[in-house]
Amino acid sequence: MESALELAADHPAYAGHFPGRPILPGVVILAEVLEAVAAESGSAAHRWTIASAKFRHPVVPGIALTLVHERTSGGHVRFDVLAGTSIVAIGTLVPRA
Repeated sequence: MESALELAADHPAYAGHFPGRPILPGVVILAEVLEAVAAESGSAAHRWTIASAKFRHPVVPGIALTLVHERTSGGHVRFDVLAGTSIVAIGTLVPRA
């Protein structure tokens, strides 16, 4: 499944992270991933645990992000966050017991 992650260029998380060269904190990316997966699956975000996450490229204000995710046979969700064709973050979510 693929969906856009909507983050305004003036998102408050950019302020102070880092002065002079703002980048989006990884925790914000993960929060957006959790919300999107929860909305698609019909469950609350707190029903998921982040099993793994790796950040490959920084996200600067104004960059459009796309979430691509799929559910595995074990019920986990494997995700990629893309900026165009570049992978920004990858990871796996598992449902909480």
